[in-house]
Amino acid sequence: MGAHEVARTGYTRAVGVYERARPSYPLPVLAELTDAFGLAAGRTVVDLGAGTGLFTRLLALTGARVVAVEPVAAMRGRLAELLPSVTVADGTAERTGLAAGSAHAVIAAQAWHWFDGEAAQGEVERVLAPGGGLGLVWNTYDATVPWVRDYQDIYFRRAPAGLPSHQDGTWRTRLEARPGWGRIRERHFPNPQRVSRGGVIDRMLSSSHIACLDADEQARVRREVEDVLDAHPETRGQERVELPYVTDVYWTARTA
Repeated sequence: MGAHEVARTGYTRAVGVYERARPSYPLPVLAELTDAFGLAAGRTVVDLGAGTGLFTRLLALTGARVVAVEPVAAMRGRLAELLPSVTVADGTAERTGLAAGSAHAVIAAQAWHWFDGEAAQGEVERVLAPGGGLGLVWNTYDATVPWVRDYQDIYFRRAPAGLPSHQDGTWRTRLEARPGWGRIRERHFPNPQRVSRGGVIDRMLSSSHIACLDADEQARVRREVEDVLDAHPETRGQERVELPYVTDVYWTARTA
């Protein structure tokens, strides 16, 4: 079972801009997962859909052995260059290739919505040691900000039908119905990013389905982002703007 075609194509094309434009994650998110799963030397944590390693590099701070699983070759190569101390594996969430019972925790940052939920849950259960846990992390735009709503609309208008999104809650419904798991716990942290106007454009271009567009359509996307920035008083004429995110972290542990 391979990666979603939009993700594979888009992220292969956009690996450079992805690494440059995507935000990191607040350290309290790492602290929550470290405490929940006892991440430390002598423990193993798997980062599913690790991309270029934006969350992997935080997991490495715990001292645990980190195994980063990433199916897109271009992203996997960049991750290996940036994090030579991390074990990087060619695999998917549904078929990691890892040994049964080999991990104390599995984390997916900005990735779980791309997976086949049922198959990924089964693979996580196979890979986890008894009592192990699953953590899911997403950076989400703060759409209460008017210019961000207009900015997101550029993304949504070009989204193909059925494009996976964590915001529809399907992942949670499926996980809560799955036997053998405890209660899902959650925290939400503000994660504002101070970026240039070019960084706001790059963030849009790093989106998988936007990266799949042809050059002319991407140029139109650039112009539309510029128009949004020029239309709102808090961004108009500003060389650097605050791009507001909220980081959502969810975690649960195996009970059987």
